[in-house]
Formats: sequence, structure tokens, C-alpha cells
Amino acid sequence: MTEPIRITRGEGGEVEVEGHYGAFAASILAHAGFETYPTLRGQWVRLPFDLGRAWENDRASWAAAMLTAARYTVDLDPDLRSSPPDTPAAPPEPRRAMTAMTAMTAMTAMTAQPPPSTAPRRS
Repeated sequence: MTEPIRITRGEGGEVEVEGHYGAFAASILAHAGFETYPTLRGQWVRLPFDLGRAWENDRASWAAAMLTAARYTVDLDPDLRSSPPDTPAAPPEPRRAMTAMTAMTAMTAMTAQPPPSTAPRRS
């Protein structure tokens, strides 16, 4: 049996990953928003700082669900769970949601516009 991948909240409040994992698990973690930094002892994998505990919990839970689906053994810190263990985790909401105003602007930009006038320009 292999050592589980542990997703915990560190002493400084950062969400970090510990344990042995391969390139595929690293790509799953990157997809969930984790960043990798080289250190003298290997690599440090963590979520970006200061994005809010709810966002960090959603990302950590989502990463744990994806790793579990890929048949990795995952040990997720209970404080990082965003949903009960028996509820399947869905991808978290994007940080920037499209507002009604930006949706209206996008729709206006996609509608057909009349061609520019063919009147001669002044020299």
C-alpha cells in the first residue's frame, strides 16, 4: 500500500500537499489550482495565499475528490471539507462570475452591426 497524499492546512494557514505522488497527480493538483515551488528538499505544493478560507476549502475538497476518482489514497484534513464525505464534490464556482452588465455587453458585441459608411473621408 502506498503512502496517502495529504492535503492539510499548514501552521501559517496555507493549504499544502504532502506525500509521494506522480506526474498525473501533480497535473490534477495543478488543475485544482495548486502551485508547485522548488525547495531544497523537493517541491512545495500549495494553494495561493489570501483567497479566502471558503475558496481554499472548495479547491482542496475538489482536488481530493479528483485524486480519489483517479484511485489515489487521499487524506484530506477535516477542516478543509466543503461538503459531507458522502456527497460528490463538484467543480468550484469560478472566482469571477459574469454580471448582467458584462453579459449584456458581450451580447451587444456579438450582434450584427451595420457596415461602416462608404462616404469619402476628408483629406
